[in-house]
Amino acid sequence: MNFATVLQGFVGLLWLAVVGMIVLAVLRASRGKKPGALSPAILVTALAAVVLTTISAGLVFVPPEQRGVVISALAPKGYREEALQPGLRWIIPYFEYVVPYKISRQTYTMSKLTNEGQVQGDDSISARTLDGQEIFLDSSVIWSIDPGKVVQVHIAWQNRMQDEVIRPQSRGAIRDAVSQFRVEEIVSTKRFELSNMIRQTMDEKLKENGLVLVDFVLRNITFSPEYAASVEQKQIAEQLAQQARFVVEQRKQEAEQARQQAQGQADAVVINAKGSAESRLIQAEAEAKALDLIANALKDNQDLLNYTYIQKLAPGVQVMLVPNNAPYLLPLPTLGPAAPSAAVQSTPEPNPTPLPTPAPTATP
Repeated sequence: MNFATVLQGFVGLLWLAVVGMIVLAVLRASRGKKPGALSPAILVTALAAVVLTTISAGLVFVPPEQRGVVISALAPKGYREEALQPGLRWIIPYFEYVVPYKISRQTYTMSKLTNEGQVQGDDSISARTLDGQEIFLDSSVIWSIDPGKVVQVHIAWQNRMQDEVIRPQSRGAIRDAVSQFRVEEIVSTKRFELSNMIRQTMDEKLKENGLVLVDFVLRNITFSPEYAASVEQKQIAEQLAQQARFVVEQRKQEAEQARQQAQGQADAVVINAKGSAESRLIQAEAEAKALDLIANALKDNQDLLNYTYIQKLAPGVQVMLVPNNAPYLLPLPTLGPAAPSAAVQSTPEPNPTPLPTPAPTATP
C-alpha cells in the first residue's frame, strides 16, 4: 500500500465525517435546537477534505513494473512527452491524469488446444510450405513494452498491442517463413532455422511499434490427416527397410565370421602341416646323422653289425636253419677247424627206420 492510496482513504473518511455532521446538524435543527459547535466543525472538516482531496488527486504512485503516461489539459500536445518513472509522483490536480502501462514481460499464445491461448478454440496458425503442404503451428510470443517508448505506444495503440500488433505480425511472419521451406525440412533439419527466421522478423516488426521481442517459441507443428498418414506409411517403410538392412548386415557378419573361422582352420592345417614337415625334416636329419655315425662306426669295426644282429635275436634261439644255397644276410666271420676235444665223443646217428611201403591196390 502506497502513500497516495492511504491519503485517498483518509480523504474518504473526512468526507464521511462531513456528511455525518451535516446530517446531525439537520436533525438538531428539526428538533428546534441550535447547531452549536457543529457548524465550525463541519466547515473545518469540509475544508480539510477539499484540501486533502486536491492533494490526493495530484499524487500518483507508479510501481516498478509500470510507467505512467500523463494526459494533460495544459500541455501543448495534450500529453507529457516523458512518461512517469517509478515512485511517488506529482501531477496537476484535475487538469492531468495518468494512464499506467506495464513494461513487464507478457506472453501471447496461439494454440490448437481450446483453453491454452488468449483466443478460445483452435487458434493455431495454418501455413503452406514451399512444396504446397499445409501445416499447423502452435507458438508463443514473449514481449514487453519498450520503457523509453511508452508514450509513443499509448498514442499509436493504447491497449490494443496484443490484438493489433502481436497477433497479426506473428501470424504473418510465421506464414512468410514457412513458405520458404519444404515440409521435410521443417520436420527434420531446418526447424531451428525456421524459428530463427520468424524471431528476426518479429523483432524488427515489434521494434517499429515500440515493443521488445523477448523470445519466440515454436511450440508444436502438426499436419493434415492425409499428410500425417503418408508420413506414417513412409516411416513404416523406412523401418522395414532398416530392418531388412539389419538382416542383410547380420548375414554378412555371419558369413564373415564363418569365413574367418574357415580361414583360421585352414591356417591351422597349414601350420600343422608345416610343423609336421619341419618335424619330419628334423627327424630325417637326425636319422641321417645317426646313420652317418653308424656307418663310420662300421668302417672301423665290421663285426659290430653281426653283434648287433645277434643281440636282436630272441634269447632262446640256439640253432638257425638257413637254405643251403642262399646267401647270408650278414657277412659271417670265417671259422677255422675246431680242435678235437677229449671230453667230447662223437656219437653215430641212429639209422632211421624205413617206413613201410604200401601194397599196390588192384584196379578192376
